[in-house]
Amino acid sequence: MEKEKNIIIKEVTANPAPLGLMGFGMTTVLLNIHNAGFFALDAMILGMGIFFGGLAQVIAGIMEFKKNNTFGTTAFTSYGFFWLSLVALNMIPLMGYGEAASSTSMAAYLFMWGLFTLFMFIGTLRINVALQVVFGTLTILFFLLAIGNFTGSSLILTIAGYEGIICGFTAIYAAMAQVLNEVYGKTVLPIGEKN
Repeated sequence: MEKEKNIIIKEVTANPAPLGLMGFGMTTVLLNIHNAGFFALDAMILGMGIFFGGLAQVIAGIMEFKKNNTFGTTAFTSYGFFWLSLVALNMIPLMGYGEAASSTSMAAYLFMWGLFTLFMFIGTLRINVALQVVFGTLTILFFLLAIGNFTGSSLILTIAGYEGIICGFTAIYAAMAQVLNEVYGKTVLPIGEKN
């Protein structure tokens, strides 16, 4: 009888977080440059929302699932579908399949995303400072947008736009810090890892 061989297969996969963070960050910056009043909502933002903000984050979320990362799976998949739903909210009325969302319904939509993000922010308190800043500024952004839509205040929406630009750049920083730190094998851009 032949001896059984113990074969150990070690799976090594890349870190999907930078892809998800970059998809979120770049799309958030571009949308909030619009919210700050610099240009109209157009196909550039909608395209980014579908492909980089939406699909890239969903893919990153699925990859986080494979790495047994519940937080990453929940965050990237959820925000990927946030971007896809936001594009749908803009496109569905143009295609004649429904009425445009009212300011009140958009306020409810944004409030629910703010509430979800607040709970995700609490989760970041166990991860790293860079993600705390991303999720903290995103929580503020969603609540500002909800208040701006509910009250109809263009000032609050403009302030939200500038705050959203900051939020997006914090995600870009977190993404690039992870990439550069891995490539160089040392801390090039600190993210404030928890011990």
